[in-house]
Amino acid sequence: MERLFDLDLQLIADSLFTAINIFILFIVASYLFFNPVRNFLKARQDRIRNDLDTAESEKKSAIEMKAEYEAKLKNVNKEAEEILSSARKKAMKNEAKIVEEAKAEAARIIEHARKEAELEKKRVADDMKKEMVSIASCLAGKVVAASIDTTVQDALIDETIKEMGDRTWLS
Repeated sequence: MERLFDLDLQLIADSLFTAINIFILFIVASYLFFNPVRNFLKARQDRIRNDLDTAESEKKSAIEMKAEYEAKLKNVNKEAEEILSSARKKAMKNEAKIVEEAKAEAARIIEHARKEAELEKKRVADDMKKEMVSIASCLAGKVVAASIDTTVQDALIDETIKEMGDRTWLS
């Protein structure tokens, strides 16, 4: 009976020679192909690890900056409220000052008007005295011109009082 394949020396030598060639081919292929691929994959792995580390550090930095900005935002709101409060206080002081100045100005105007009224009153009184003096001198002139008679004198006085009353009080 014949076997399917014979294990003879030639077959073993060919098999051994083929195995050695495959091993040498594997080493050469590993040197030429696998090592550059391994180096490429190693470099890619390092780059990805570096990117992840950078992303992690930037994330921490962003979280810190966010906390810092939120704190600043709270401080900005407080500062804005303080500025508004001081502006309100200043506006109230200005309002009080303006009201006080207006009251003082009104008092000055009233005092000036009162003085003007008194001066006008004195002027009118002086005019009235002048008018009375002129009437009295007119009356004296008429009394002197006419004969001094009591009936004539009474008539002249009544006439003068009528003139004085009509002219002085109507104007």
